[in-house]
Amino acid sequence: MRTDSSPGTLPAREHLPAAPAGTPVLDVVIPVFNEEKDLQPCVRRLYEHLVRTFPYAFRITIADNASTDTTPRVAARLAAGIPEVTLFRLEQKGRGRALRAVWSASDAPVLAYMDVDLSTDLNALLPLVAPLISGHSDLAIGSRLARSSRVVRGPKREFISRAYNLILRGSLQARFSDAQCGFKAIRRDVAQVLLPLVEDTGWFFDTEMLVLAERAGLRIHEVPVDWVDDPDSTVHIVKTATDDLKGVWRIGRALATGSLPLDRITRPFGDDPRDREIKDVPKGLARQLVGFCVVGALSTLFYLLLYSGFRAFAGSQFANALALLVSAIANTAANRRLTFGVRGRGGAVRHQAQGLVVLGIGLALTSGSLAALNAATSEPAHSTELAVLIAANLAATVLRFLLFRAWVFPDQRDGDPAASASHTPVHPLSSPTFSTACHDPYGPLPQRTPRYTHDTAQWGRDATVQLQPVRPHDTDPRDSR
Repeated sequence: MRTDSSPGTLPAREHLPAAPAGTPVLDVVIPVFNEEKDLQPCVRRLYEHLVRTFPYAFRITIADNASTDTTPRVAARLAAGIPEVTLFRLEQKGRGRALRAVWSASDAPVLAYMDVDLSTDLNALLPLVAPLISGHSDLAIGSRLARSSRVVRGPKREFISRAYNLILRGSLQARFSDAQCGFKAIRRDVAQVLLPLVEDTGWFFDTEMLVLAERAGLRIHEVPVDWVDDPDSTVHIVKTATDDLKGVWRIGRALATGSLPLDRITRPFGDDPRDREIKDVPKGLARQLVGFCVVGALSTLFYLLLYSGFRAFAGSQFANALALLVSAIANTAANRRLTFGVRGRGGAVRHQAQGLVVLGIGLALTSGSLAALNAATSEPAHSTELAVLIAANLAATVLRFLLFRAWVFPDQRDGDPAASASHTPVHPLSSPTFSTACHDPYGPLPQRTPRYTHDTAQWGRDATVQLQPVRPHDTDPRDSR
């Protein structure tokens, strides 16, 4: 799992400024592999639709994923005959690899993609990108599972799609409804900082991008679509499903360990200049209480099991202290991540040290309760000891939550100068790690890049070699992972 990203948070969303004549506002990418039959009618139909309905300048980019048939020649003829069509050739397969390559090199402020079969009704394209142009949303997806969507497909694909999205909701707590619909869009400024965190280069690319964006607090707009299944689809369902499940496990593990610096791609609270002084949306007390109670209940069970095990070979005081120490470390780590939303390893040692101070208070309460019980009766029953410890832990729990909220895990952007500095809004494209060809999306847009054709030896064997400035930590740009 990648952890590299440009420093600083994203700027506040703003309506895209009017672009100079000829500068594309939208770049629609069509990833293809051996699509010599469907490519030409697809591109011409999309081009005619955009000319008729889209009010901004646009570009259609054919991303050829190492096709071995006549697809490159068909694409080259389209690029030569239609000024708004370009060709981007890669020597490696993978839909995610193609999207990363084209989106990273594009100068258009809004980036989209769709499948070559045009299963999705094109009337949803303008509603898809409009929230990105207006500054309302960061990403947009077409959803086949929305209530008002109209979908024609077989029961097998319907079952697989719904089962997959249930897995995402249950394992990764995803709230978007359709991860794999081949109809998505993203703002370029968001893509520049989000794509370096996305590791997958195949079909799981969409899901990984959406999960990371959602966990970072970015806004995802969903558009109900009309969708007709392509019976000639070449997607290998079993292999794709296996790769997707592996990706779900990898992302879930990275999120659980906090190894992704998602705080670097957060948005400020609002777009009004008065709101930009607000460092973050205040965390809800109700949500924290629920999370703390859940963690506390599990920690109490864990503590009682440890105490019962230690009590079999040690005295009550030693068993209580040891069980409390082990459970407190686990409790602090769980509350740090789940209740108070602290990600990454930064400050973890300090938090555990403060948690041990809180442990000392809990130890004093529980040990004092045991001392009082032993003073009252010389040989108390084990069930009586457990009852006293439960009562003492309940009293300590209230104090523990208050100390965690006010001292151990306060609002990092209000109480920690270093954290506040790390969250100062910095324009993501001002970082020297980005290519100088990536201009500020809120200033004048660069001139349209030259069209790429299949005869581009200067790009080398893989066009993704040119994207090294955007992904500065890649050592081998042709690494298939």
